[in-house]
Amino acid sequence: MTSSYSQKPTPPQSENELLERCNRIAGHSIAELAQQFNAATPKNLVKDKGWLGQMLEHALGASAASRPEPDFPQLGIELKTLPITPSGKPLETTYVSITPLINVNGLKWHQSNVYKKLRRILWVPIVTKTHANETIPLSQRIIATPFIWSPSEAQMNSLKADWEEIMEMIATGEVESITARIGTVMQLRPKGANAKALTNAIGKDGTVIQTLPKGFYLKTEFTKKILAEHFSL
Repeated sequence: MTSSYSQKPTPPQSENELLERCNRIAGHSIAELAQQFNAATPKNLVKDKGWLGQMLEHALGASAASRPEPDFPQLGIELKTLPITPSGKPLETTYVSITPLINVNGLKWHQSNVYKKLRRILWVPIVTKTHANETIPLSQRIIATPFIWSPSEAQMNSLKADWEEIMEMIATGEVESITARIGTVMQLRPKGANAKALTNAIGKDGTVIQTLPKGFYLKTEFTKKILAEHFSL
C-alpha cells in the first residue's frame, strides 16, 4: 500500500478476531472503507486491477504480501474478493495461484500453492452490479457479509482431480493444449500483464519453450455453489 495510507492494523490472532473486523466493514461502500485509511479510491480497476484486494488486505491486517502463502499465514487463511450481483451470483472466475510450468515432475497436490491457498478462504463478496445488471461505480460498491470457508471432502477431491489432470498435461509437454474447458471446478488460464510476458515451459518433445504464464482459477459455477450453501440461496 502507499505511504499515504494510515497505519495498517496488526494481523488478527484468531479467526474470531478476523471475523469481527469483517463485520465492521460489511455493509459499507468501498469509498467508506478507503476513507478510513486515508486512501483515494480509483475511478475504476482498469489500471489498478489489484487495488481492491490490497485495500481489504490492508484493512483486515493481512501480512503475507506477495509471498506464496495464505494472506493470513498465522491463521492459514487466504483472502478472496468475489464480485457478485445483488442476488448473490458471482460475476467472474476467481484467481487462485500462478503455476510452475517446468520442474513439475513429482510435485504433489498437498505441496502445491493451490492446495495451500484453497484449504481455508475468507470470501469477501462485493456487490458490483445493480438488479438491472448495470455496473456500479467502484466507490459505491458495497461489501457484503464476508465468511470463512473450507472445501468439503467432495469439493477438495474435485479440486485435486482438476489440479492433477492439468499438472500432468504440463509435465508431459501439453501445456499449449490446455484450454479453459479442462477441469470441472477449476481451470488453467493465461496470467500475464501482456502477450510479451513469456515464461519457460515444457514442450511436446521435452525441450524448453516460451509461453504465457498460467494461473489456476475457480469456475463461477463452483463459487456460485459455495455462496448458495453459505447463504442458503
